Amino acid sequence: MDDTVQIISVTPENVDSHGLFCVKSKKNPGYARKLDWLLREYPKGLRLKILQDEEGRQLGFIEYTPAEQAWRPVEAPGYLFIHCMYIYKKEDKGKGNASALLQDCIEDARQQGKAGVAVIASDGPWIAGKAVFLKNGFEPADQRGGFELLHFPLAQGPLPRLPDWEAQQKHYPGWQLLYADQCPWHQKCAEELLGLAEEKGLPLEAKVVESSAAARSGPSAFGTFALAKDGALLEYHYISKTRFKNILKKVDAG
Repeated sequence: MDDTVQIISVTPENVDSHGLFCVKSKKNPGYARKLDWLLREYPKGLRLKILQDEEGRQLGFIEYTPAEQAWRPVEAPGYLFIHCMYIYKKEDKGKGNASALLQDCIEDARQQGKAGVAVIASDGPWIAGKAVFLKNGFEPADQRGGFELLHFPLAQGPLPRLPDWEAQQKHYPGWQLLYADQCPWHQKCAEELLGLAEEKGLPLEAKVVESSAAARSGPSAFGTFALAKDGALLEYHYISKTRFKNILKKVDAG
């Protein structure tokens, strides 16, 4: 990261000026829901930080919170946990920008006297790959399927761990859609999927994940989204209407 780039901590006082990064339009219903979510979670330790250049262009962001309040399935007492980290444009990648955000988070954990920083990584979509974390000194702590829990330890103690989210899937009979306002794009996805389900006469039941505890004990590695049928997880991240149509074709064929 060069000297012309700065990290801005988004607060309830300045969020109207800096926004939420992922969704720009305040008319988007997902913006209002994400904003309400951020205002509720901020007093619990949630932090959203945006990387911005001298011209005011937003390059990327990181969102993290105390692991006890994480909206991902993780058990990491005393840690900060990273929900999301993203550098938007290809031209801004490989320049140390992601590392700058990570180091800022690690320093925050150090200042708070935390045991470390943890994150779930994956080669699949919607969860960050592990390369940048390993580059910054993170170490493997636990693994479940294609998901790996990494941590940057700042104190001696037990390793963070991943709970068994697959064991929770049996509690979701029929067609179930779970989503939380932690991601501003979940609302649009839910509306599209429910609309298509109604067209098809599909009894899709939608539930908003309203607490971090519910997210940590949910049926997917993402915590804040799940599409399930008869106790089987079909998707762990938000999807397009077209993707849902393809899923329905496979189910019908199957």
